[in-house]
Amino acid sequence: MDSLPFALLVVIFVAAAAVVWVAGIQLSKATDVLDARLHLGSALGGLIVLAVATNLPEIAITVSAAMAGNLEVAVGNILGGIALQTVVLVILDAFGKRGRGVKPLTYRAASLTLVLEGLSVVAVLAVVIAGSQLPDGLEVLRLTPDVVLIAALWIIGLVLVQRAGKHLPWHEDGRAPDASPKPSPAKTKMSTKKAAVVFSISALATLVAGVVLERAGDAASSQIGLSGVLFGATVLALATSLPEISTGLQAIRQGDDNLAISDIFGGNAFLPVLFLLATVISGSAVLPRANGADIYLTALAALLTLVYVVGLIFRPQRRIIGMGVDSFVVLVLYAVGIGGLFAISA
Repeated sequence: MDSLPFALLVVIFVAAAAVVWVAGIQLSKATDVLDARLHLGSALGGLIVLAVATNLPEIAITVSAAMAGNLEVAVGNILGGIALQTVVLVILDAFGKRGRGVKPLTYRAASLTLVLEGLSVVAVLAVVIAGSQLPDGLEVLRLTPDVVLIAALWIIGLVLVQRAGKHLPWHEDGRAPDASPKPSPAKTKMSTKKAAVVFSISALATLVAGVVLERAGDAASSQIGLSGVLFGATVLALATSLPEISTGLQAIRQGDDNLAISDIFGGNAFLPVLFLLATVISGSAVLPRANGADIYLTALAALLTLVYVVGLIFRPQRRIIGMGVDSFVVLVLYAVGIGGLFAISA
């Protein structure tokens, strides 16, 4: 796409974004039905089904980069967007439900299961930072210990969330007594088969349009001379977070606040697992290729996630500029963090 005119790249970028947005809405509707019919629950459904589907573009980009031996692209693609995907919760909090008397997102979605998901994200990101300091040459059977540990932590997180969804030794199984009620599956007449078809088609559209979105955005940034790291962490990261934004807003409109948060936490915990795939394909250690900006953004993502974990525990009711206190803190920290990123990239 590098040879295409800038104006055409913008048109392609916007068209792909529109496809991703519409597909994301359908993904959320179909996931809501599948969660109910397959008895997954909103948290586990968001952690696995919706999180994987909305990150299909990242999967494709990672596989392509690993096959080409361009591991720096694979690392930057995965780590560059996790912080901004966390900031998507700010958008969902501010625009998901509005009006007088509406409580913040983390108040409505209060659940110890979501706290577990957030802590899983932090655990995975901690291993990413540690793994980036390991030397090359630790490959055994096309695997390195850091990526194996990341995958193991992700699986352990899934098991813990699944167990938490069945029983926790807390009041009302870890759900706050006045949190948002669980949405009734009877609200939709979509059959399981139709939901599976809609989900598959929407996932495919997200995959294709998401890859086009990333390629067109990268080509456009090159033409205007914007740093790849800065563009990837801001404009492109926001564009590739469109599936999470559209699915999250739709989930909130369906009354499923837990699914909206679980999609973000689930996606952020799942993305580093792709390092295992990249390592197997390339046969080389991937995380040592991470640069300073990548690790900086990883630490920022862990910090933002912890703010929301605290918000889920303390459930602040106050709103600032239409969002919860935790979302406001995350927005400020991200703005300051991007300022630091400019300093690193200067």
